[in-house]
Amino acid sequence: MKRLRGKWVVVTGAGSGIGRALALELAHEGACLALCDLNKESLTATMNLVLQRTEVIGELVDVSQEQEVNRFAKAVLDRCGGADVIINNAGVSLTQVVAKMSKADLEWVFSVNFWGVVHGCSAFLPQLMQKSEAHIVNISSLFGIIPMPTNAAYVASKFAVRGYTETLRIELANTRVGVSCVHPGGVKTGIVRNGRHHETPISGSDIQRMASDFEKIAI
Repeated sequence: MKRLRGKWVVVTGAGSGIGRALALELAHEGACLALCDLNKESLTATMNLVLQRTEVIGELVDVSQEQEVNRFAKAVLDRCGGADVIINNAGVSLTQVVAKMSKADLEWVFSVNFWGVVHGCSAFLPQLMQKSEAHIVNISSLFGIIPMPTNAAYVASKFAVRGYTETLRIELANTRVGVSCVHPGGVKTGIVRNGRHHETPISGSDIQRMASDFEKIAI
């Protein structure tokens, strides 16, 4: 897809970080925006930043919950005529050594980072298939390519996104729906400050120090 002007683009996790930056850039390109986030204040702030530039709708959505994503997809279909692009961006982070990691923490990371992507693709693909051209963008991570100690849950979830997306791209190769998997490196967002962090080799279990160390190397 070469032109975004007038196209409806869905962005999950649009309240902050990469999601907000995407919303701002997409608005600059003339895209119409369907934004969702779990945090009402953050989502409202993003919407206010783009309201003067383009048409925008917003919904509170927990992407780990299939019914909520399906509800959001129906709202986009009813109010906007369906999505042209979806960017599955919402994500969370966790640091803990495997030997001490709880099943609950592992399931939490996968519920957002992997199942959130799956729910988004499943809910919006029927809409995308009806368009003359459409695109799915799934946000993985550099850690979807290389491993990192104390990040096994996050790494595994992002490897899963990579495998799922690359397979989906093959399956949709002969359709009008393009598929991309993006692997950002260290980006200065609030993902560390808002995540669940127990232990890292450098920062121990001090969350503020973890966030500070991350932000020193992020861009």
